[in-house]
Amino acid sequence: MKPLSFAFAAGLAVASFSTAATAAEITGAGATFPFPIYAKWAEAYKKDTNNSLNYQSIGSSGGIRQIRAKTVDFGATDAPLKGDELDKDAFVQFPMVTGGVVAVYNIPGVASEKLKLSGEVLADIFNGKITKWNDPKIVQINAGVTLPAATITPVYRSDGSGTTSVFTTYLSQVSETWKSGPGAGASVQWPAGQGGKGNEGVAALVKQVPNAIGYVEYAYAKQNAIPFAQMQNKNGKFVSPDSATFQAAAAGADWKSAPGYGISLTNQPGDAAWPITAPTFILVPKNPEKPEQVAEALKFFDWAFKNGDKMAVELDYVPLPAQVKDLVRATWAADIKDKSGQPVFKK
Repeated sequence: MKPLSFAFAAGLAVASFSTAATAAEITGAGATFPFPIYAKWAEAYKKDTNNSLNYQSIGSSGGIRQIRAKTVDFGATDAPLKGDELDKDAFVQFPMVTGGVVAVYNIPGVASEKLKLSGEVLADIFNGKITKWNDPKIVQINAGVTLPAATITPVYRSDGSGTTSVFTTYLSQVSETWKSGPGAGASVQWPAGQGGKGNEGVAALVKQVPNAIGYVEYAYAKQNAIPFAQMQNKNGKFVSPDSATFQAAAAGADWKSAPGYGISLTNQPGDAAWPITAPTFILVPKNPEKPEQVAEALKFFDWAFKNGDKMAVELDYVPLPAQVKDLVRATWAADIKDKSGQPVFKK
């Protein structure tokens, strides 16, 4: 796939081609984590149906704000809303794909996947407790790798971000110091480093700043040729990120265990499991003011469920299992109604 430019990824319309008067235009905003796959799906959907998706990649917090303000047909978030929030806002929440967050770095002379990190070491780096690449804790797990006596520059998301929520949730699970300090959330007080806006902003900073380390969705690392680290998982194994290790983390997922399918897949057991794996979610109103627009959005998501798995795998996302897709469709039919009480989604 041709790499997305940062300007494009920062929020230009996805597949915003000129359309016939009868063609639908769907609007959405939110998470940067799924932007690469939403862009690819949108391009294919446009060719298939002549309908357009205008998706603004502004971060999960921005997507939640926009769907609450009713300025878009759907919001997108990597940090799922809890049941009480869904009830308060009268939203339906559902997953679309699963992917992985990776630690990307720019260490001169150290190729991609040559650096190994444990969760505790990663937390100490972002906490400002490990400040040099040749720190003994890093050297100990990187036998045979020459690491410089250079100052580490952590790079974090400056905007409210579901990717940050996933990343800091993981750090809180593997480090008591992190848990009792910055903690987990879409925005936290970072003890050290520089901030970049969006996955694309973090990726750009890491590429520009020697000896930097950051965190982005895996597709951004691949598309922008940024080295990424192996991670030690809960079983003590060092693994590389790809669709197989994301699938291993998601293998035992109990999607019905949380309201709005809002489960966490970080730090899952299994020898092959990638430790920073996460689903990404869509938010739509239960009783939309413009039911015809939400119906068009659901048609797009249904099309993606039916036709988008191969494209998702090509970008190393993990498609939802068929039975979970069926659960999601049943949720649409049962919970999203027009003013007359009729289901908005029709198969």
